[in-house]
Amino acid sequence: MSDEKQFSRRDFLKTTGAATGGIIGGSLLGGFIGFNLNDGQSEQAEQNKTDGHSEGDKSTGGSLSDKTRVFFMTDEDFNVVEAAMERIFPESKVGPGAKELGAAYYLDGQLAGQWGSNAKEYMVGPFYEGLPTQGYQSNLTRAEYFMIGINKLKSEAKDKFDKAFDELDEKDMDAILQDFQDGKVDMGVPKKTATSSYFFTMLRAATLEGVYSDPVYRGNRNMGGWKMKQFPGHQHSYLELIESDEFQEIDPMPNFGM
Repeated sequence: MSDEKQFSRRDFLKTTGAATGGIIGGSLLGGFIGFNLNDGQSEQAEQNKTDGHSEGDKSTGGSLSDKTRVFFMTDEDFNVVEAAMERIFPESKVGPGAKELGAAYYLDGQLAGQWGSNAKEYMVGPFYEGLPTQGYQSNLTRAEYFMIGINKLKSEAKDKFDKAFDELDEKDMDAILQDFQDGKVDMGVPKKTATSSYFFTMLRAATLEGVYSDPVYRGNRNMGGWKMKQFPGHQHSYLELIESDEFQEIDPMPNFGM
């Protein structure tokens, strides 16, 4: 036993292949995160031709172009979402903002899919105003909830400044979004159905997801969000780097097949 080689933790990782990162691939998440870009591919491709859109953009890894909309039917609604997201995650000296990173297109896909329709959740009453720890409690689907919120963003901008939300200056947009975050905006429905503060919470979460998600979901365009975080993405292996004790700057790699 005294002659038996003693393996270090690093040796163990190298030998077992646990450092390769192969099981971390975003492909494993496809069935769990909202809109599956591969579902209904032929149907969407036909619709894209009708709408004048391209059949797909191979740089995104999905069946949809990264600028094809599948939920937001009007430019007005989409522009409001883009403007609000940009104020939540604005462009800075660190890197691009939510608009350039395509966060609104990420949300567009999510609302068009199972996340937006609450397809995998119990949606039968009775419905009560839940506690913060109890998660989503509304009788509305998320798609319906978002449309109520977007329409309120538009009406608040019109009533207070007599402009479209996306035409406001940054200060005025921030003032409206702050009112939403603080729960000061009447959504026009019972509080157990929708509140402005919860709408803002969902919008903020969707913005961050769109900025940092795998580009296959049409956000994080050109992996800009990953580059800001120095996240390496889906590397096939780290074996050539694992012996180094220095921090390694690695260009991010997209999901397999992209």
